[in-house]
Amino acid sequence: MRRMRWLIHVLKGLVERGTASVDHFLGGKVAQNGFLSRLYYALFKPSFSREFLAVASGRARYRAQLKNPSTRSSPLLRRNVHRIEKGLIMRPRRDLFAAGYIDETVVELEREFVGSGDDNPAENPETAWAVDVLNEYFRITPQHPSTDVARDRFAQLVEAHGIHPTSLTPYQRQLDASPPVQFDDFMALSVQRRSVRWFKDEPVPRELIDKAMLAAGQAPTACNRQPFQFRFFDEPELREKVSRVPMGTKGYRANIPTFCVLVGHLENFSEERDRHLIYIDASLAAMSFAYAVETLGLSTCMINWPDIPSREKTMQQLLNLEPFERPVMCMAIGYPDETALVPRSVKKPLDLLRRFN
Repeated sequence: MRRMRWLIHVLKGLVERGTASVDHFLGGKVAQNGFLSRLYYALFKPSFSREFLAVASGRARYRAQLKNPSTRSSPLLRRNVHRIEKGLIMRPRRDLFAAGYIDETVVELEREFVGSGDDNPAENPETAWAVDVLNEYFRITPQHPSTDVARDRFAQLVEAHGIHPTSLTPYQRQLDASPPVQFDDFMALSVQRRSVRWFKDEPVPRELIDKAMLAAGQAPTACNRQPFQFRFFDEPELREKVSRVPMGTKGYRANIPTFCVLVGHLENFSEERDRHLIYIDASLAAMSFAYAVETLGLSTCMINWPDIPSREKTMQQLLNLEPFERPVMCMAIGYPDETALVPRSVKKPLDLLRRFN
């Protein structure tokens, strides 16, 4: 304990001489000791302070949504219904599963019916999917004290709203025919897609953006929560302001027809362990979007978003972001200028990109 107090005393003295002095004093110890690394980032280098705030704010928002549902989408309902789907497709399938969370799933479905604000909540695709999966769950699982209350509540909900199941339960893919896209075609598309920075002076039709977003929406996400939103800017004045914020647009931002900011939504998660999913899931969707717009004659440039306090603050103000919403990356979109060059961007060889076992 005395040694720890001495260390803190020494570090506090060093901080007055700047972070470089702390770095020099600690050397590699920060990278080797969990306590020192936490102490270092807590006292001397608040690089993660915005992430701390965003995660805490997201968890608070998550809990608030459970008490006062007011949207057409519930992260808890989406996660639990997906978990039930996985139980339905399991081999061998257990006679009884999901007993630990079936009650909260039905309760959350009831909340969505009450809080969505829709005249007919059953027409909401998320609600219809939940109803179908729960209907199949109660059809194939036996009566049991651990699920009987949820079974009765679900039956009353279906009867009260006159809901008729459709066909949104797990299904068998048709694999007897060849995929609609062959590998050589997909490989050609992958090579064709390059980061384009020079575009024609033509507006991007919003209907093409929406078509590409339908493909992006099919990208896999953890428990099907889709914790992100694509924010598109094509109004000239606003587009100019937003495109100035990231560093990666210097020199060519004036000719970007449509600018996109991918925003991660941390209110989809109840636990800190899931905080990185906004980056993973949004990036998967971004890649699908980039391939999709390429098939529509458009091109993109993926733009890095480093965690820089001043730029984070500017973007938060421009987009009116909540504390639990974080920019993930940006993207330029437009019709490519045929006369412009693109970087060759030679890729790493296969043996550096993959390893077996």
